[in-house]
Amino acid sequence: MKSPVVKRSIVIAGHKTSVSLEDAFWKALKEIASARHVTLSDLVSTIDSERRHGNLSSAIRLFVLDHYRTGGAGSSSGSGGHETSERPAASAMRAS
Repeated sequence: MKSPVVKRSIVIAGHKTSVSLEDAFWKALKEIASARHVTLSDLVSTIDSERRHGNLSSAIRLFVLDHYRTGGAGSSSGSGGHETSERPAASAMRAS
């Protein structure tokens, strides 16, 4: 049985590294890079440089999630965008 997680090599800041992501996240990441007219490596480098915690695979997943949650508007960071996307839910919980 084929694993849903795909490990790929990518160059970040001149260094080759492996990243394991589900195929749907790889596809979404490529679509975002294409829409922004940047290479996949450049987009992943940006996500890597802006993450505050967690591993790179998690930061990429959070970045993609945030991108689609916000409609792609202004989401340029991985974990930073994730933190701001939680605020509306937290305030909604307080209101109930």
